Amino acid sequence: MERFRRLGINESIMKIIGRENFEKPSEIQEKSIPIILSGKDVIAGSATGSGKTLAFAVGIIHKVERGKGIQALVMTPTRELAEQVSGEIKKFSSHNPISIVPIYGGVSINPQIDYLKTADVVVGTPGRILDHLERKTIDLRKIKILVLDEADRMADMGFINDVEKIIHHCGKERQTMLFSATITEVIRSISDRYMKSPVRVAVTQYVDPKKMTQVYYNIPANQKISLLVHLLKKEESHLVMIFSNTRQNADFIERNLRINGIEAIVIHGGFSQKQRTDTINKFHKIKSGILICTDVAARGLDIKDVSHIYNYDIPRDSKEYIHRIGRTARAGKEGKVINILCPMDHDNFSRVLRDNDVKITQHPIPQLERIKIYTRERESGGFQRRGFGHGPGRREGEESRYGGERRFGGERRYGGGRRDSDSAESKFGVRRDSNPKPKKPKFGI
Repeated sequence: MERFRRLGINESIMKIIGRENFEKPSEIQEKSIPIILSGKDVIAGSATGSGKTLAFAVGIIHKVERGKGIQALVMTPTRELAEQVSGEIKKFSSHNPISIVPIYGGVSINPQIDYLKTADVVVGTPGRILDHLERKTIDLRKIKILVLDEADRMADMGFINDVEKIIHHCGKERQTMLFSATITEVIRSISDRYMKSPVRVAVTQYVDPKKMTQVYYNIPANQKISLLVHLLKKEESHLVMIFSNTRQNADFIERNLRINGIEAIVIHGGFSQKQRTDTINKFHKIKSGILICTDVAARGLDIKDVSHIYNYDIPRDSKEYIHRIGRTARAGKEGKVINILCPMDHDNFSRVLRDNDVKITQHPIPQLERIKIYTRERESGGFQRRGFGHGPGRREGEESRYGGERRFGGERRYGGGRRDSDSAESKFGVRRDSNPKPKKPKFGI
């Protein structure tokens, strides 16, 4: 506690820190909070879960005065992160109450318009903030503090043009803070144009690669689910995250785990905001469990104590692999990453190896039991019991020689002009792979 106090944090926030039983500040908090409280612009390299929210929340709570208009704006890439950040600021300001309003797409805009009339702090996604600016229902001219949270993800998701439009509406005499897991050329360009002599804060890697084991299995596509079921039953785990590239695959995995006696929670961009919020709250409350998700739905979620990451699909963007595995082996704890490859994953996996400094060891395929595989027939009265091989007449949703899914486009990157940060999947139609035939692997470890 004394180390927090030495950072210059006021007593009202210290009471909350004591109540939350925080023992000592994280590295990002210790290095950035004194700079933030001095009023200087800050560029901080920090990942989800590193404690950055408390760092900028301290600056906001110190500077914002109740009832004097919107004085602080935090931009986030996703709905879930907007909810999470606004909740944290509310918690730490509970002894010095200010009005904090989260705004994002996927929900009615009318209640937000009413709340914005008395807001002191706004936390939102770029698309919905722009909507309010066009409707003239938000006034950013009194902004004292501007925070770009997970700026690299906003750049990856194509929001930089929107972010710049919003910055132009903010007050000129402001403190700007930029938090990003990676400092890319785009991030440097934003810093050069919109920040005043920013102080760079570098922290050691929050994820300890020495405590992370990374393995892969190279397996026929029609055995992917069988291997996943086997590993989930055999591996000693706590919280588990399973990543798929599409919402169709996420649903496919959840159904097959359920009919094989493994309970799991699924979340993707096809969920309503209430469903997504309820799902995450449910997962946060359990000590052990399985969350199946897509990259878009998982962005910004701070889920602690994840022991295992499963990549049922290898991400198309090699940077997403690093974001995924960064959710385990945190704060000195052990973590394991398991990649399940079929021929359709080889190109993506080759890019992961080429673009990232990772050591991934191949494991032999264990003896697998015959399991129940979900097929479309189950929706009309039952499932078929299948082994590893599927006959002709492949049905949508069942495992096939092409990887257990139809390879619909689902989530993919998009350029500027995208207006909602909640789901990259929803605005795009079906996209089939340009080359549906399996390729020979281009890697050898």
